[in-house]
Amino acid sequence: MTEETVVAPSLSTYQDDSTFTFAKVSAKTDERKHLGEFHNEEELVKKIWQYYTLSDLVDFLKQKTEGETKYKRITLQFPDSLICDSAIIVQELQRELALEPCLSDDKSACDNLSGCCGKKDVDNGDKQRLWILADTSYSTCCIDEVAAEHVHSDLVVHFGDACLNDVEKLSAAYVFGKPEVDITSLVNSFKARYEDLNLPIVLMADAPHTYILHCLYEKLRSEYTKLIVADLHISKTSQATIIGYQPESSSSLHKFNRSFINLDADTSFESCDLFHITAPEAPRLLQLTTCFNSVSTYDPSTNLVSQGPFPNLMRRYKYMHVARSAGTIGLLVNTLSLTNTKKLINVIGARIKAAGKKHYVFVVGKPNVAKLANFESVDLWCVVGCDHQGIVLDQAGEYFKPIVTPYELLLALSDEMTWTGKWITDFASVLENYKETETESEEEKEKGENEDDDEDAPPEFDPVTGRYISTSRPLRQINHLMISSEEQNEEEDDDDTEKQLVQKFGSTIAIRNTVSTSAVHLQNRAWTGLGSDFTQESDNTGALVEEGRGGIARGYDFDRSNN
Repeated sequence: MTEETVVAPSLSTYQDDSTFTFAKVSAKTDERKHLGEFHNEEELVKKIWQYYTLSDLVDFLKQKTEGETKYKRITLQFPDSLICDSAIIVQELQRELALEPCLSDDKSACDNLSGCCGKKDVDNGDKQRLWILADTSYSTCCIDEVAAEHVHSDLVVHFGDACLNDVEKLSAAYVFGKPEVDITSLVNSFKARYEDLNLPIVLMADAPHTYILHCLYEKLRSEYTKLIVADLHISKTSQATIIGYQPESSSSLHKFNRSFINLDADTSFESCDLFHITAPEAPRLLQLTTCFNSVSTYDPSTNLVSQGPFPNLMRRYKYMHVARSAGTIGLLVNTLSLTNTKKLINVIGARIKAAGKKHYVFVVGKPNVAKLANFESVDLWCVVGCDHQGIVLDQAGEYFKPIVTPYELLLALSDEMTWTGKWITDFASVLENYKETETESEEEKEKGENEDDDEDAPPEFDPVTGRYISTSRPLRQINHLMISSEEQNEEEDDDDTEKQLVQKFGSTIAIRNTVSTSAVHLQNRAWTGLGSDFTQESDNTGALVEEGRGGIARGYDFDRSNN
């Protein structure tokens, strides 16, 4: 038997010189699928000029009134998907408008700007200045007036898809872009979806793809007899302008910020099918599914037609019952730039107060699960936002408390809750419904003006939990729960008097003749703060002072004495 050499096992991984060298990070290339293929920088710049129609934008920015430049402080708002083109667009606009950065050498604080660059902001006279708004405060489809006011902007140029809702203050210019669409595949997908040639069909798309609808209509009009085109529409009172596309205004019927061409007066939306190019966001999609007979979406990137599943109204009906039994409602403001926002917030607050409920207004920026979970005492959220992307539907049930719309809250706070099957989101229509219900409530109030409030009103039944709730109207008058301080004897000690007042007010759930929802919520919690586990309130004797454990961790005095 030959002796073999014993080799020790390797207990570590193999390492060579490459292990200790710095890894080279490859340059990240932005995927510009919306621009198509390009091979060099010159082709990229040319594609950007064609996609955004920058020539029309330059002509618009060169406008003058009374010999002076009309727009001097211009902000460019980009969504996350188009922010990769922002630097090139600014460079091209600066070159065409003959703009140069004008900063003084005086490095003083800019009091009127956020994110100060360390140099003084100077007045350039008639020259224009450009800023990029990359991170929007709320929905990307809305004009971000909050960010634009940081630089005192007088014009916001919005790039990408937009909701076209009226803006409160600033002037706006929309640059949607013109994405490429295979019209042949689009026509074939449409014909495969709809075999009935006499079916009324509405052709709709998001703002960037709307330009293709007229071409699609021309190719299908010879076969389909009842095609309706939903073109873009901006109200006459709006201060917005569309760059690179001119919508047709031949129709007098306007809805969803669209004008419907070839729609007969006898034809209703409920009898029409909707063919939508691109899939809208969940709030917009839910709004469309409640108005049309059926909805089909077309994806230009895959050339596939989808018929669902789409968001439904079943969960909305459940949330309305939750709103009816909620005691504290949080008004979640998800926009500050749309018209009638402040008016709607005031009207909703007055309606909640008239229903005997408490409400608080929250402005937290873009809402998410973590932000709203911090407000545990809120029973229900009512979101005030854009009907395209500013409404939180919570289809997955991630949020801690339900979220409803102002229209759903209006139905829930009515004396007799009726489900209409509609889902109204635009502020003007919601305000009209609030006025109608307010008139009815005033008439009922006049009839029962002389009637006394019932102190022993029965609790309200909550069909969601199957329980009776007595805190659904915390602002109701409670005459049998009065907080009054008893007359104290002059001979009592001041410390004892102060302690009795603390005990008296600490155990009540009513303040100023109304139910305190905060006190109720605090009493129902398992832990109410430091010292809450000490229940012997009547015990005036303090704890005995004892000598604690001494020494260090490896050997306390107690351990040494016992060992």
